[in-house]
Amino acid sequence: MPLQIDLSGRVALVTGASGELGRVIARTLARCGADVAVHYHQAREKAEATLAAVREAGVRGMCVQADVTDADSVTALRDAIVAELGDVDILVPNAVIQYQWTTVLEQAVEDYEGQFRSCVLQTVLLAKAFVPAMIAKGRGRIVITNTECSMQCWPSQSAYVSGKRGLDGIARVLAKEIGPHEITVNQVAPGWMISDRHRTPEGVAPQPGYEAKVPLGHRGEDREIAHAVAFLASDLAKFITGVYLPVCGGGVMPTI
Repeated sequence: MPLQIDLSGRVALVTGASGELGRVIARTLARCGADVAVHYHQAREKAEATLAAVREAGVRGMCVQADVTDADSVTALRDAIVAELGDVDILVPNAVIQYQWTTVLEQAVEDYEGQFRSCVLQTVLLAKAFVPAMIAKGRGRIVITNTECSMQCWPSQSAYVSGKRGLDGIARVLAKEIGPHEITVNQVAPGWMISDRHRTPEGVAPQPGYEAKVPLGHRGEDREIAHAVAFLASDLAKFITGVYLPVCGGGVMPTI
């Protein structure tokens, strides 16, 4: 029998599921059989389009709005999902606040605070809301979106990197704390992936400066992030936890 990623009977929550990577992750989990809660903050129409694709896969789905940096909003998010789909088995913290990158000396302090809230605090609040039910079941998967930038630390990345490196610490501690309950916590670290906003009738514009730094010599596709998430969310990865997994063509390579 061919090896398959089967998420049937599982409920997944993808935050930022109206975004470039989030919507592909949500669609992919649905195609693997999971029921999917499509979270959005402001982009309702894009979330509804993602939900339509989820339901086309033949599974249950719902759209749910929340500010994932606010405790009360996250509690309401949980309650809405549990009422309609049941307890969450697969948690994918993917949402992040967007901002203009610049140097440390010029970056607004508010941008650092925003990255802390949307990376670290989001994950903490989601864990507090959803992990207790996973503990009660004795199983769960948390797959967090990090970034290759966490290892690169290039100029102008400081606010983003500060938030994502803080996120990395939370993920590793959480993996150790809840591992005894058969709950895994892993991170997928995308490179500069090709997504819908880069695809045009003329094709995808080359990025020679970036591509020259990638050992595979080209950018990856959004679906490759979704495939990594689906694998880590499945029972095929039930003995993998605490991992920071770059999906970036070798642009960064964690060492021992």
